[in-house]
Amino acid sequence: MNLKSLAKDTALYGLSSIVGRFLNYLLVPLYTIKIAAESGGYGIVTNLYAYTALLLVILTFGMETTLFRFSNKDGEDGRMVYSTTLRLVGLVCVAFVALVLGFLHPISGALGYSDHPEYIGCMALIVAQDAFQAIMFSRLRQQQKPLRFVCLKFAFIIPNVLLNLFIFLVLPKFFPAHPQWEALWQQYNYGVGFIFLVNLICTTIVSLLFIPEIRGIFYGWDKKLAGRMLSYTWPLLLFGIVGILNQVADKILYPWLVPGPEGKVQLGIYGACVKIAMIMALLTQAFRYAYEPLVFNGSRDKNSPETLREGMKYFVIFALLAWLAVLFYLPILRYLAGTGSYWSGLKVVPVVMMAEIFMGIFFNLSFWYKLTDQTWWGAIISAAGALVMIAVNIVFVPRFGYMACAWGGFAGYGVGMLLSYILGQKKAPVPYDVKTMGAFLLLALALYGVSQLARRAMGLTLESPLDGGMIAWIGINTVLLAVYGVFTLRSLKRR
Repeated sequence: MNLKSLAKDTALYGLSSIVGRFLNYLLVPLYTIKIAAESGGYGIVTNLYAYTALLLVILTFGMETTLFRFSNKDGEDGRMVYSTTLRLVGLVCVAFVALVLGFLHPISGALGYSDHPEYIGCMALIVAQDAFQAIMFSRLRQQQKPLRFVCLKFAFIIPNVLLNLFIFLVLPKFFPAHPQWEALWQQYNYGVGFIFLVNLICTTIVSLLFIPEIRGIFYGWDKKLAGRMLSYTWPLLLFGIVGILNQVADKILYPWLVPGPEGKVQLGIYGACVKIAMIMALLTQAFRYAYEPLVFNGSRDKNSPETLREGMKYFVIFALLAWLAVLFYLPILRYLAGTGSYWSGLKVVPVVMMAEIFMGIFFNLSFWYKLTDQTWWGAIISAAGALVMIAVNIVFVPRFGYMACAWGGFAGYGVGMLLSYILGQKKAPVPYDVKTMGAFLLLALALYGVSQLARRAMGLTLESPLDGGMIAWIGINTVLLAVYGVFTLRSLKRR
């Protein structure tokens, strides 16, 4: 396994997916400060972006992985594979936009946004462009062009951050002189509508910058190839749908399970605190961007099981490091969730982050059916996990609120992870280093337990002010994190 190449590409992709999105996450405290939790405005943002994430999976229908698989198959023309993929996804996206805009008002009413159908129209245009761009981003990964990948990601991130800062910090200063602007601001939920407008503008900018890659659509069309690709990808579509449901179903279901304004308020609090936990999701995504091409490009190599074994081990070790770092410095990172009115939801962070680690492990385990073209197994396993997660939400959210959402994701990903491991070891065994990974997991849990005992002994809560006592607790956590780091370095040196 070329660990040097994997580390370098992970760092480059991480520059956009972790550092870049972290800049976007800095907008969360901006939103939560300017949009009061009691207004439910951030609940609208959380709810609509959950729908967007689900639609993105549907509109790409697994063609990202399919592009990798067929581009590296013997006898396939990589250019023809790319062109055919681009045409398939483009056709679906155009049909989707036409459908939504043609039935905009009925759809908006059904989703509970009859007063603001423009929100739905805007999000349809955004997700259609994102789906089309996803294929071109995959092409850049497949061609190992991480620098262009990063530049195009930042072409969205930087304008998005700057425009949001202008709208929420600068524009209100002009309201006394221009009361009509303030009236427009209030009409669109105190700036919520402008969040979607800015997203659409920035997404369109990236689409224009993708013109060189869009020209690949003229490489040609192969009807038989399209049929083979669709046959391969439909289980991935099911796999993707149930997989994303594990991430967003709680945010989609919440307004139905806790109806009325209170549901939007709670969803806003949950959505803001979950943003902190999504640091783990960004780490997983960066690892995936670098790791997936490496595995598929080496799928003919007899050492591929060793690649999977080592990749899994290093992912678990560093994912647990990130888990501890976020939880140990939560008194600082909590400001990403805005003001204290949102901090009541911080208790979900440890659970949601561990669920994200389960998802990352699940992703690493998924290669056994992708490399053997048995992708329908992924759909079955993911469906089982999604059913568990949805059941937990439906049964427990009305009673326990958003904490049930966190445990629902934990249970859903946990079931998917275990099923994938058990079936994978029977059908395509990989000698995973379970002993080492288990040791790191036990160490991380023990260190977290010591941290929580210290916090309670000091009479602190996650909402306590950042005073001398809280700083002392952070100091204790720093020592505990160093213990994990030393254990990691010594363990790796022995190998």
